[in-house]
Amino acid sequence: MRICRVLGSVVATVKHPAYAGHKLLIVQQVDTDGGDLGSSFLAVDTVQAGPGDRVLVMSEGSGVRQILQQGDRVPIRSLIVGIVDQVTT
Repeated sequence: MRICRVLGSVVATVKHPAYAGHKLLIVQQVDTDGGDLGSSFLAVDTVQAGPGDRVLVMSEGSGVRQILQQGDRVPIRSLIVGIVDQVTT
């Protein structure tokens, strides 16, 4: 799991059927203080997150397949699974 900040959304008129009904969001991994880590990437939203939200992103294939219940061949690498209220270190 990674803690990320939502930067914005992506709109696609034609996309793979596995993405139907889900938003695509641009997210940036952050450290516990909110500083950027690495490059931004796309994640599929399952929790109705919006720009500026801190979110939990799952990036493991079997977990993504289990949550989406779409079989073995899901072309989704990163999935937003929660909105972060607070980080305590």
